[in-house]
Amino acid sequence: MMPDARPDADDARGDAPCRCGWVGQTPIYISYHDQEWGVPVWDDQKLFEHLLLDGFQAGLSWITILKKRDGYRAALDGFDPLVMANYGEGKLAELMQNAGIVRNRLKLEAAVQNARAYLELQSAEGSFSQYLWAFVDGAPQQNTWRSLAEVPTETAASRAMSRDLKKRGFKFVGPTICYAFMQASGLVNDHTTDCFRHAELQQASRG
Repeated sequence: MMPDARPDADDARGDAPCRCGWVGQTPIYISYHDQEWGVPVWDDQKLFEHLLLDGFQAGLSWITILKKRDGYRAALDGFDPLVMANYGEGKLAELMQNAGIVRNRLKLEAAVQNARAYLELQSAEGSFSQYLWAFVDGAPQQNTWRSLAEVPTETAASRAMSRDLKKRGFKFVGPTICYAFMQASGLVNDHTTDCFRHAELQQASRG
């Protein structure tokens, strides 16, 4: 799943480098696209944060979550699973009063459950990162989509990841959410081939 398509994308480019069609003129989107989206993430806790944020996005626009990302980090103790796994009713009630995040009780409860599932998975596998990257054979998958219309919303790998995460107790990890996570975390390079970041990330992967 791509971040929200921006119909004004072509108008925004001007003399700027060619970017994916969803970027548009919003500075936070430009920064996210140029510096983060599709960059491989190997750190366990950072991957956990990405997975939760994509779960929080379900049914919403990505820019809504992106604008509140710092709010989530503050509210959820930096996405520290050791702390989050011990959240109780008092903390959930507090979170439901926090205007810095999207106050969805089911998603917040799922985040706590996911922290507990993460700790169990990490204990069993030794590394959350190694576990996740195994779904793409340990290296970023380099796709060659020429347009946004070609980019899938889910793949066999994201469906496999979704099934296994659900078996391990994770919630809000459907195949579309998992694919958005894979795109954001660099497990796949889904920048379109006309985007300047596609070649940069492809070259970095080879290096």
